[in-house]
Amino acid sequence: MKIIHTTESPAPLGHYAQAVEQSGFVFLSGMLPARDLIDPAIHDFKAQAQAVLDQCQKVIEAAGGTYADVVQVTAYMVGVENWVAFNEVYSRAFGAHTPARAIVPVPALHHGFAIELQVVAFIPEERRR
Repeated sequence: MKIIHTTESPAPLGHYAQAVEQSGFVFLSGMLPARDLIDPAIHDFKAQAQAVLDQCQKVIEAAGGTYADVVQVTAYMVGVENWVAFNEVYSRAFGAHTPARAIVPVPALHHGFAIELQVVAFIPEERRR
């Protein structure tokens, strides 16, 4: 198992890695939109969604991949009313690529954020870092 880490995404605040790679699969830990200490009281849902998608992309790139390598995304989201807004930001980030996805409505997330993402990618051997 290889630990994946980049300074382009927030460092873990607990006993876990940003991501790990095993046999080409890259498993990102749950990520909150914490880049530059985004204040969830000020930033709307779309800004939070964009921030967390950007952070996940940086971690995938650190492993040698792109969003085209993502095979599965789990989104933990406060408020199902944010589903349409998430779909809009998410589809812009992924374009024509449509990995498997689950959206899990939750009552609350750490630090008052409205979204957390967990991502799995598969990166071919020739591109792994």
